[in-house]
Amino acid sequence: MAPIPIESGAKTREQLARLLEAEPRARIVVNEPDYLAAEFRSVIFGFVDDVEFSIDEPGQVLHFRSASRCGYSDMGINRKRMTRLLAPFG
Repeated sequence: MAPIPIESGAKTREQLARLLEAEPRARIVVNEPDYLAAEFRSVIFGFVDDVEFSIDEPGQVLHFRSASRCGYSDMGINRKRMTRLLAPFG
């Protein structure tokens, strides 16, 4: 997935933090001015997926990644999650 264009780093971070806090089974582990990281736990087995956001204010883009800590396939869960989380950014 391509980086998302942004206008304001501070507003982007605030919006991302609100979105992550509203997510069930999500926990923000790092909340810095230009970087957010969260952990998502699966419902049944409690597997952890790591989600990271890097706010590049000079470049006016939001970089992100989501990855499972274990296993080879997540059945598309990380892509679906990121598509849903990033939908408000256009």
